[in-house]
Amino acid sequence: MQGLATPGRPLAVMQVLPALEAGGVERGTVEITQALTAAGGRAIVASAGGRMVPQIERAGGRHITLPLMTKDPLSIWLNARPLRRAIAEHGVSLVHARSRAPGWSAYWAARRAGVPFVTSWHGVYAENFPGKRRYNSVMARGELVIAISHFVAARLAELGVPDARIRIIPRGVDPGVFDPARVLGDRVHKLAQAWRLPPGAPVIMLPGRLTRWKGSELLLRAVASLAHPDVFCVFVGAGSLAPTLARLAQSLGLSGRVRLAGQCDDMPAALMLADVVACASLKPEPFGRTVIEAQAMGKPVVAANHGGAGETIIDGQTGWRVPPGDLHALAEVLAHALVMGSTEREALGQAARASVLEHYSLAAMQQATLDVYRELLG
Repeated sequence: MQGLATPGRPLAVMQVLPALEAGGVERGTVEITQALTAAGGRAIVASAGGRMVPQIERAGGRHITLPLMTKDPLSIWLNARPLRRAIAEHGVSLVHARSRAPGWSAYWAARRAGVPFVTSWHGVYAENFPGKRRYNSVMARGELVIAISHFVAARLAELGVPDARIRIIPRGVDPGVFDPARVLGDRVHKLAQAWRLPPGAPVIMLPGRLTRWKGSELLLRAVASLAHPDVFCVFVGAGSLAPTLARLAQSLGLSGRVRLAGQCDDMPAALMLADVVACASLKPEPFGRTVIEAQAMGKPVVAANHGGAGETIIDGQTGWRVPPGDLHALAEVLAHALVMGSTEREALGQAARASVLEHYSLAAMQQATLDVYRELLG
């Protein structure tokens, strides 16, 4: 990484988000904290806290705990004051907002402090009630706006953000972490035992939050239609849909072959258990980090062909894209992936990993983000 230090004090960047529990936004915050400190800068993170705070601190960052999960308008306004004090206290040079509610607090604090304001547009935000468009608009108010995919950049253009203010920076994978050659067998065996997976059983895996729009129910119905009575379906992630999926699995005759694994802290090992990874989202993913992580592990991936996830797969070469919500097409590709020969599977896996390393590396994402900071700070 190119340096961010100056002859005086190292440049400091404050990232602002609701909390640090789990998710792509949170992981991106940790990754940029690592990049900032490695480049000689200082990383300040403001959030309501959570299980990932120690990762910020291990990366050399400083965490400030504030009630930034609130969506109450008055509280959002009041949160600008402690953020403004923190900017002054820590000599913050630039503020980077990653979510809407704390983004408003950060926007007002940055304006009062006279420091540049950057946003990362991570979501596909609905505008389904009055005032929602204005609420969302803070993420387009950055002096530069980071879009995590071409899909998101197109959405920003539709909202009137000029191309000159948009920087497309896809999320990235650490090739040293998501590397099948580095995942030891005991890590995989430990998860297989915890999830009660029989040795050699074929596994279809859907990593991600258990919410309806992720297509979990669609995947179960597709698995039920397969002529593979020994295949297991593993959902890796937490969410409120778990009881619904358990009932659906029972009604489909799959309850003995469905695993609701919950949150997993060793995703490389989890992905090693998969014969095929599915991303069956019914709504467009802004990016789809699990798709590139699975490809980095050399795994066959099938994804709904919309949003950012569709951008990261070369159809038929590094995985497959299917029409969103198409049960038949999804089942057909899953069946093909399960019966692939070892030579075909290995070739696809190698092509998938090579594509990810070329286009979606963590180092490239970190460097591009630091370049945005440098562009604004001169």
